[in-house]
Parts: sequence; structure tokens; C-alpha cells
Amino acid sequence: MSNLYLLHKPYRMLSQFTDPQGRATLADVIEVPGVYAAGRLDYDSEGLLLLSDDGSLIHRIAHPRHKQPKTYWVQVEGHIDETALAALKSGVTLKDGPTLPAKARLISPPAIAPRDPAIDPKRHPATSWLELTISEGRNRQVRRMTAHVGFPTLRLIRASIGSWQLGTLRPGEWRRETLHAPRAAKPNQRQQRSQKQSKKQSPKQGKQPTSGRRR
Repeated sequence: MSNLYLLHKPYRMLSQFTDPQGRATLADVIEVPGVYAAGRLDYDSEGLLLLSDDGSLIHRIAHPRHKQPKTYWVQVEGHIDETALAALKSGVTLKDGPTLPAKARLISPPAIAPRDPAIDPKRHPATSWLELTISEGRNRQVRRMTAHVGFPTLRLIRASIGSWQLGTLRPGEWRRETLHAPRAAKPNQRQQRSQKQSKKQSPKQGKQPTSGRRR
């Protein structure tokens, strides 16, 4: 069995447990020894972050080869239009290459706790929300995609990773799930001793002595 922790990472918090600069870290909201984040979420982004004490599970979740789809709720500046949504769906070309096709749709403001600090309505009087699902994990990809189509991201919340949902978790809250998946087997002490003895008994490789007289 493996333990998986679903955390709602707050805004302006690092996806790590220590920071020499004294910024907020995961240690401020979750006190479970031996857990590590499966992937990351930017300092200025919010939402679902998965953690586990099982290294093989972390690898399966975070490795790009497994391509876990990630869904985001994105508040953008301005009223996003169908042309921009169509571009996001078909893929846009960023500086590091074209993105894969994504799922994108206009949504109502999600039922989520207000951000602290809130977005200033005087500076951003017109905003809209979209739901965007991608299967890549490039650096700040969602923000770059919305900026590319003319609607900069103001607030970014990750709503799901694969089948795991943020649900009703509030910023800083977490819940644990138990997965009945086999962990990677570790050799027991008897197996370790047997391996060491086999190494000692194995003959050394080298040149074989020659027989006969020297000439």
C-alpha cells in the first residue's frame, strides 16, 4: 500500500519543504515525515499538489512519459473569445516549440476561496475564466499559452491531475488516500548477505597464467 496526499497549495508558496530565503514552504501546511512532492506547482500558482512517501509512485505520477493530464482553472485579463480558445485547442507555437492540442472551454468563476491578496479590480476591470487541460509539463506553460493568444493569466489554479481532484479542499488543507499498489520490492537482510557472499566467491577477472618454459 502507498500513501498519497492531496494538498491545496496556497498562492505564494514553494513546492518544497525548505527555503533559505524564508519564503512559505510545504512545511507550513503539512507535517508528514518522509513525503515528497510528485512534480511541482509554481510559487504564484495555486491548487492541487500530490505528495507521497513512495518513490516509485512519485515517479509514475511526475514522469513526462506517463503524461498525466492536468486541468487548470485560469483567470485571464479581458474577455477571452472563441478564436483564442480555438488556438489553445489546436496548439500554439511557443519559444520552445509547438504545444500539443489542449482542451479549453469558457467557464463561470469556480467556487474557490478568494486569493490573498486578491486581484485588483481597478487594474484589471475585465476578466474571464477558462478551463484548460494539457498533457505536457513545460515551465510556466499555461501562462505562456494564454499570453500567446492575447489574454495574460492573472490567476492559475490546478484543479486535477489525472483522476485526482482538488475537490473541496481549501488553501492549505490536505487529505490522504491509500492506494493498493505494490511498492518496489527491497531485498531483505538474508538476500543482501547472499549477494555479498556471491561477490566474494566469484573469481577475479584477469589474464590466465601461461605454462611452459620461457624462451
